[in-house]
Amino acid sequence: MGVATYIKDEKDAIKEVILQSGIKVKPVYTPEDLERVGFNYREDLGDPGEFPFTRSIHPLGYRSRNWTTRQYTGFGTPEQTNERFKLMISHGQTGLNVAFDLPTQMGYDSDDAMAEGEVGRVGMAVDSLRDFEIAFRDIRLNKIGSGLTINAVASIMLAMYQSVAEKFGYRKEEISATPQNDILKEMVGRGAWIYPVQAAVRLIGDTIEYSMRALPRCSPVSVCGYHIRESGCTPVQEISYAFEIAFAYIDEVVRRGYEAKDFVGGFTFNLNIFGNLWETVAKFRAARKLWAKLLRERYGVQDKKALFLRGIFGGGGSGMTKQQPENNIMRGAYYALAAALSGGQTTALCSFDEAYTIPTERAALLSLRTFQILMDEIGLRDTIDPLAGSYFMETLTKEMEEKILEEMEKVEKIGGMVEAVASGYVQREVSKQAYEYEKKLQEGKVIKVGVNKYTEGVDMEVELHEYNEAWARQQIDRLKELKKTRDGQSVKGSLKALERAAKEKKNVMPLLVDCCKDYTTVGEMANVFRDVFGEHKEPSIF
Repeated sequence: MGVATYIKDEKDAIKEVILQSGIKVKPVYTPEDLERVGFNYREDLGDPGEFPFTRSIHPLGYRSRNWTTRQYTGFGTPEQTNERFKLMISHGQTGLNVAFDLPTQMGYDSDDAMAEGEVGRVGMAVDSLRDFEIAFRDIRLNKIGSGLTINAVASIMLAMYQSVAEKFGYRKEEISATPQNDILKEMVGRGAWIYPVQAAVRLIGDTIEYSMRALPRCSPVSVCGYHIRESGCTPVQEISYAFEIAFAYIDEVVRRGYEAKDFVGGFTFNLNIFGNLWETVAKFRAARKLWAKLLRERYGVQDKKALFLRGIFGGGGSGMTKQQPENNIMRGAYYALAAALSGGQTTALCSFDEAYTIPTERAALLSLRTFQILMDEIGLRDTIDPLAGSYFMETLTKEMEEKILEEMEKVEKIGGMVEAVASGYVQREVSKQAYEYEKKLQEGKVIKVGVNKYTEGVDMEVELHEYNEAWARQQIDRLKELKKTRDGQSVKGSLKALERAAKEKKNVMPLLVDCCKDYTTVGEMANVFRDVFGEHKEPSIF
């Protein structure tokens, strides 16, 4: 699992172990190490469920509740996605984590020329409320929470989720949805952005403000250090950048006259499990502690639940390999172990075939069973934070904490995360780390089993989840039919009202709900914002 650098002597004995975060690991740890880092039980560890929540946000941890399992699911048309949702729920999955295709993520309808060849390829194609009606058919939306892995058009998808729930007879106050809704990390990592930085952050502010009033069980933003980590940053940078991004969104809403305590309890995080096991566990423990401390210090938040670092810890796709793909089954099990040892509230795993394809049914179920074996067979629910008190783990957690604060200070000296992203600073740092890691991988300084060590043997044949062009035709035909049969005048009126709200800097969420209920398309709504806000221009990072 590890991406630590191992420096050896001529006899192949390990002289030094240096974690990706720059921390050197000693061969042996003793009570003197805890004294060296200034460890204090009450301030640094505490009891489970008590500030600073290093051990767990719940007093009885997994003894009181399982972690939620949310495998990333969605492909092709809404019909195929609905079938997979039902399959995973029938096998014990307890939440949904919805994947959208690239055209949907970028605010293009399936019949747009920009969508050609991508409709339904890497996720579910969504053009209108009609598609949500199919995808979520027979799903108990008042019982099953849904993560919506979408960013640039997250406000549209949250409005659509509310609309489909109300169409199915649920009250908006009883549904639970978590749109990823983290555009700054898109500008750093994945690149699925549309609008300029300030306008994009404003839309996130609208979703947070609206959720406070209308969607009390929804978490309107899930700050996604996961994808920044996938893009190449260190574990320390993942947490520091995620926190600085969260502060940017908090500040946007505070500027509107609210206090952080009014809404920050709705924030969640999507964080990455990839790398050295111990570094990963220490990262999550340090993050949980720091988040609570920083919210108290910076924003005066006192409410216990508002201080919880909540979210999903997901097995990193960058850890999976095309070479010897069966090894990914074991990697996934260790990633799940890391999540459990670090007190993950919700977890997901990349399946063993994801280096090749959207997970097949078999692969997705294997990932789900991995979690269930840990919960019900191996003993990960027996006791809370079993590594607590370890000389090594407590020292490492303290060292991770200090490293995270140092990295945050660098961003704040630039003027905060919005400025750091707009100027390209963070993108440069991540690119530099990605280059250094790849260089070490190729030189064999970082070991990857089956890639640069123990490469003997024959690779297994992987069953591919093949892309089907008929899905795109089906989706486009449905879209054409929708445009013929919907109330065109009502659509025009809804879009005009949305445009006025965007220009007048009013909260756009109520207008998006109206648009969705009129069967306005994702592309039509996104284009209103394109016309009003313009599009993001990437800064040079060289």
